[in-house]
Amino acid sequence: MVGDLVLKPKTTNERKAMNRPKRNNAPISLTKQDLMRILTEDDAIKTLLQSLLQEVLEAEMDEALRAGKNERTAGRLGYRSGHYGRTLVTRVGKLELRVPQDRQGRFSTELFERYQRSEKALVAALMEMYVQGVSTRRVTAVTEELCGHQFSASAISTINQKLDAELTRFMTRRLDEEYPYIILDARYERVREDGVGHSRAVLITLGIGWDGRRHVLAVELAGRESTTSWKEHLLRLKQRGLHGVQLAVSDDHPGLKRAIMETLPEAHWQRCYVHFLRNALDHLPRKHADDCLLELRWLYDLHDVAEARRHLAQWLARWQKVHRKLCDWVEANIEETLTFYRLPRAHHKHLKSTNLLERLNQEIKRRTLLVRIFPNEASCLRLVRALAVEIHEEWIDENRYLDMELLREHLKSTAQSRAA
Repeated sequence: MVGDLVLKPKTTNERKAMNRPKRNNAPISLTKQDLMRILTEDDAIKTLLQSLLQEVLEAEMDEALRAGKNERTAGRLGYRSGHYGRTLVTRVGKLELRVPQDRQGRFSTELFERYQRSEKALVAALMEMYVQGVSTRRVTAVTEELCGHQFSASAISTINQKLDAELTRFMTRRLDEEYPYIILDARYERVREDGVGHSRAVLITLGIGWDGRRHVLAVELAGRESTTSWKEHLLRLKQRGLHGVQLAVSDDHPGLKRAIMETLPEAHWQRCYVHFLRNALDHLPRKHADDCLLELRWLYDLHDVAEARRHLAQWLARWQKVHRKLCDWVEANIEETLTFYRLPRAHHKHLKSTNLLERLNQEIKRRTLLVRIFPNEASCLRLVRALAVEIHEEWIDENRYLDMELLREHLKSTAQSRAA
């Protein structure tokens, strides 16, 4: 488990049941009741509470002894002597905490009594803290409200640094296994810098290994999507050991496309057909979009590329006179979307688009929508990475996503055909 402060995503059914916010220009207004409903629909708030309260206890001991664990300092007032267990009953369930002890037995905490008296205020403050991306200022406010005094800035920073270190360790881990399939995309989040809000690109790469399971390979922040930012992102993945990529799936962003071609020349590139069909709207009057593009959409459900090309020829013949501009554009670009026909048929529906990554982005958006604008880049990266790691762990615990033996057999058969 990476980071106790990570909030668990909802199940598929719960996500479908949740109403999506409508897009309009009105400002987002959320009451504390709204926040409570969102954050307590699963047991995420319980995990968050338990982790924070444990950190508060450790920080209290550090201040009581005027020294951290294993810290050598002339001003130390005593030494630690293990922990004892303590259960705290709350409205979100029983929290099992480990209360630190010192050798002289002088340390005591009023946390439990104060918590019982201010539980309602604490939960509200925790929600405020989470909405602000776990900023130091908000954590300070929570601990002050909880314990009756304010911790030092260094003690508060340590709480965030521990989580950052765990997330960074995960996101920079060695990739010793091969990932035949990778999916790449970026989303944008608002971050405040010098009092002004800016958009920052969150670059995300997923992989599917020979175990048939989905993996989060990297989540990084960049000023914008560009050839340079994506190339550096991919080069860092290769430095960590990324190899054996057979297929890279992405949209048609020119910087991303160029970076894939330059850093992964051995891999085939699949242009997301969903993005392709959306781009086609630019070449077609809206009133004619339904029938024309629906027929083009059928092309991606056929058995093989030969059948797809026959369907394409029929589609071009039908619509050439009516929508010449669209047909010329489709004929010039559609081959980039047919790469998935090189794969085993059972893998087609999973690799012909970036939908796998889009679903992860929707879950991230559901949380970051509450924040609206992050106080700094660190809080943005912390929250997005934490959510991504939670989803990664859920994927690992699930049944395999693809039967990769089909790919092994397919590659073997292809190699034999070429040799013959």
